[in-house]
Amino acid sequence: MRTSIIKQIEDISTFKKNILNWTQQFREVIFLDSNVAYNSNSKYSSYDLVVAVEAFTAIKTDFAKAFEDLYQYQSHTKDWLFGYLSYDLKNDIEDLKSQNFDGLQFPDLYFFQPKKLFLIKDNTLEIQYLNMCDDEVEDDFDEITNYESEITDYELPEINQRISKEKYLEKVSKMLEHIHRGDIYEANFCMEFYAKDAQINPSQIYESLNAISEPPFAVYFKNKDNFLISASPERYLKKIDTKIISQPIKGTAKRSFDLELDEELKLNLSKDAKERSENIMIVDLVRNDLSHTATKGSIQVEELCQIYTFKQVHQMISTVVSEVENTTSPIQIIKSTFPMGSMTGAPKISAMKIIEELEETKRGLYSGAVGYFTPNGDFDFNVVIRSILYNSTNQYLSFSVGSAITSQSIPENEYEECLLKAKAMFEVLNK
Repeated sequence: MRTSIIKQIEDISTFKKNILNWTQQFREVIFLDSNVAYNSNSKYSSYDLVVAVEAFTAIKTDFAKAFEDLYQYQSHTKDWLFGYLSYDLKNDIEDLKSQNFDGLQFPDLYFFQPKKLFLIKDNTLEIQYLNMCDDEVEDDFDEITNYESEITDYELPEINQRISKEKYLEKVSKMLEHIHRGDIYEANFCMEFYAKDAQINPSQIYESLNAISEPPFAVYFKNKDNFLISASPERYLKKIDTKIISQPIKGTAKRSFDLELDEELKLNLSKDAKERSENIMIVDLVRNDLSHTATKGSIQVEELCQIYTFKQVHQMISTVVSEVENTTSPIQIIKSTFPMGSMTGAPKISAMKIIEELEETKRGLYSGAVGYFTPNGDFDFNVVIRSILYNSTNQYLSFSVGSAITSQSIPENEYEECLLKAKAMFEVLNK
């Protein structure tokens, strides 16, 4: 079904830049960069870079029966599939609604089977083309190798805040009331920044965002007029044979140019009782989610509250793993854990109901997941955070940030954490 050709690449950074710019001619593009040179948390990284373009087949749907449709598509295609699951697929799993404002108008679920696929590990490039277009491999490779990109000028959009600081503090106080009443233990509360009449060059913005963040789950995604520019540090879920890996992030601290102070900030985060309790609550939720498909006694916490350092921030990450039967459908594994605990709260359904009441924007792809399925049913998905979303037809640009609210939360501090998470997005949109 696919022709596979191996090439050696000497200058990976130039090749990355060239292939990103070469992909812009296609209607469907996904560019997944692990930034392995900058990330210590790459134990479970399969590839350094994955690029897929040009849909041969695709699935696009709203939330109704979305997982059933995806199951049919994935099990019949048995090929590489790339795409996303939006947060609002929660409405397919539980009796929930998404009635908040949606400026982006993305489909709830979208996957495509690419004609052309590029996989890089170390300096080895594997090119996999569907047999129908394998005669284009050498011409495409020459074109990519010699690609000259053009820098285009564009006016940076004016960014607005959907929820004012006063309103944010008020809403977090309401969430704390729910916690003190015992409705929930923890919930992730998010707010949107947006721009209307925005005309940007998405691939240039992606390059800028990736350069200042260099995260392990960077994504540039394009589906016609829908764009995702993501600097995500978080893995949602990965399947390797019968092993499932979840790596929730809860706990954030800023970085410092002063090395001594930076170490101090890192140490303080590792000892912070509030951040640790947030993380441990979500680890418990993930263990519960994985138990729906795990074989008996196979759930383990490989890492608890480990501190990882990224260019912009320090993060507290835990790694939870399980084993599944080899007959368990990959879609069932995802459905039984979606949406991810780090972006919802505990108990999950109550948290999602309260989130919907207090937030003012439909989350859509934000706090959903982007990734891929392999032909044998393995998969790897990130959590869509630290991300800019853009609809080029209605010229609407959006990015959201959030934090976990627990009984120990101080609303003012949560607001500051949101601004810290938004820093990189503001930086690339205000140059």
